[in-house]
Amino acid sequence: MIPRRLIEADPELDATLVSRREAIRQGAATSSSLAAGLAMASVPVALAAVAKDVFAQGGLPRVIVDVLNFALTLEYLEAEFYTTGMNTPGLIRPAWRDQIDQIRKHEVAHVRFLQSALGSRAVAKPTFDFTAGNGSRNGPSSDVFTSEQTYAAVAQAFEDTGVRAYKGQAAYLMTNRDILVSALRIHSVEARHAAQIRRLRGQKAWIVGDSPGGLPSNTQPIYDGEDNRFHFILAQPASGSSMAQSFDEPLTKGQVLRIVAPFIVGGA
Repeated sequence: MIPRRLIEADPELDATLVSRREAIRQGAATSSSLAAGLAMASVPVALAAVAKDVFAQGGLPRVIVDVLNFALTLEYLEAEFYTTGMNTPGLIRPAWRDQIDQIRKHEVAHVRFLQSALGSRAVAKPTFDFTAGNGSRNGPSSDVFTSEQTYAAVAQAFEDTGVRAYKGQAAYLMTNRDILVSALRIHSVEARHAAQIRRLRGQKAWIVGDSPGGLPSNTQPIYDGEDNRFHFILAQPASGSSMAQSFDEPLTKGQVLRIVAPFIVGGA
């Protein structure tokens, strides 16, 4: 059974999954991955399986493949970062560990989801240098796994980047409803992660202006443009900071890659 709360939230999704389930019952050709996803009554798993089926048929444009692999690279980065942090004795204070571990679990789930959707077209996980030293292991955050303060600052940098990155790519997924909806589900969770990490660091949960917010100066590109006060049908920029705080800005793929390149050995 599909959970009732999901059916009520999105009747079209229920109809889509039911129609696919009926196709299975009627003997239509269906991959084992899709059948497993539906059998597990897991909407994310089922949607990933559906996407994988479509990939196998060559039905999705290259731009969607590129966007999902771009997202997968960022999820690899976050999943390994939190896993390494949790496995480093004494790095994270006891009061934070459950929260950081829950974020880790989410990032690992995102990786598995994107890998399932992409199948053989998923990119391999890069080698990361979380000091931002591009392989030197002696970059600006060289104490990332010995200082909780640095670790939390890098976590905020990753989460704030990820939220803006998903927004920047959403338009390229609009030709495929299932994948767009799934990407937006990940995006909202990443936003919750960002808010929680910012709270742990004693900051507001939302971005104020375009300041790095206590982060090293080399993180400034993460926040460039966040002081924008010109939105939608406004004929001129609105006054006051509340307008800028009420709307997050997207980052282009190029901007994101420049931000994360120092953390990837060989560059992004």
